[in-house]
Amino acid sequence: MSEIRVVIPAHLKTLARVTGEVTLEVGAPVTTERVLDELEARYPVLVGTVRNPETKARRAFVRFFACEEDLSHDPPDRPLPEAVVSGREPFVVIGAMAGG
Repeated sequence: MSEIRVVIPAHLKTLARVTGEVTLEVGAPVTTERVLDELEARYPVLVGTVRNPETKARRAFVRFFACEEDLSHDPPDRPLPEAVVSGREPFVVIGAMAGG
C-alpha cells in the first residue's frame, strides 16, 4: 500500500468536510482509477462529482495532474509517476473553468 496525497478543489473539500490535502492508502499499481476508487470509498459524498458513477468516465470539466503533467486523457489504469506513489508529489484534481 502507498500513502497518496490528493489535492481536491475547494468545493469538493466543503462537500467532504476536509481541509488541506487528503491522504489515501492505495494498493499497487497506483493508478488514477484506484486513487479515485479510494477517494470515493472514503468520502461517499464525492461519488459522481469527479467521474460518472456508472461509467467511471472523468467529468468533462475535471482535470487530473501529477508532477505538473496533465493526466486527464491518460488511460485510468496507467500507473501514476513514482513521485506520486512515494508521496513526494500530490495527485491533483482540478475543476476546470469554462466561459467566454
